[in-house]
Amino acid sequence: MSTDESRDERDDVERPLPPSQDGGKGRSRVGSFVKETVILIGIALVLTVLIQTFLAKVYVIPSGSMEQTLHGCTGCTDDRVLVDKITYRFRDPSPGDVVVFRGPEAWTHNDFTSEHSDNPVVQALQGLGSLVGLAQIDERDFVKRVIAVGGQTIQCCDPRNRVLVDGKPLDEPYIYYVPGQPPKMADFAPVKVPAGRLFVMGDSRLNSLDSRFQGGGGVNGTIGVSDVIGKARVIVLPPGRWGFISDHDPQVAAGGLALLWWRRRNWADSLLPV
Repeated sequence: MSTDESRDERDDVERPLPPSQDGGKGRSRVGSFVKETVILIGIALVLTVLIQTFLAKVYVIPSGSMEQTLHGCTGCTDDRVLVDKITYRFRDPSPGDVVVFRGPEAWTHNDFTSEHSDNPVVQALQGLGSLVGLAQIDERDFVKRVIAVGGQTIQCCDPRNRVLVDGKPLDEPYIYYVPGQPPKMADFAPVKVPAGRLFVMGDSRLNSLDSRFQGGGGVNGTIGVSDVIGKARVIVLPPGRWGFISDHDPQVAAGGLALLWWRRRNWADSLLPV
């Protein structure tokens, strides 16, 4: 046997099997992709929790008490609203603001009843969904409009069926009366709102359990400024409902502009030479 033939036989025996063409890099790339995806999902969840805890959160409107400013009714698509949690760190809620708040102890009637599951997996999914506005808010959370603030006296109504604050009628173009119901609010006695509290009402004035009724009405129906979670700013879903939420101030519109004009006129008169 020739030397060349012997070398070829040894090479056939000693030569290792050829490795895969990418040297196992394919599996490495897949593992790296999965790892990076998990990390990105984790970061996204952490950011979502932080943003919705301190900056803003999406809430589902589950009841019709704010029609037609906000939709929430049986058989229709409930509005999803973005609630600003920053504004009230620097100022208190003002008349006309639409706010989301935790119902105080005196508020024993909920706007709705959420469906809770005993299944821990379903509970986890519901909790995750509530973070992004896909599930209902807690049934102890409410959304109403601020009508009067601490130190003001509110009552209803004047001969034109208008709510009065400090004896002045309000301008409330957002009020909605359900078709078939008489457009007349029930009178209630004057309520002086304590400092640090708010008197809130729903825009669907005959379909709202608000400060007029909760806790028996009166002072017990007011809510604390500290109960407020944030200001409802924007309707984000459904797409056909996109838009900003009006914070029309019923007090300024009704009489504040005239008062402001009077003050400016008197200030200008004071600058004239005698």
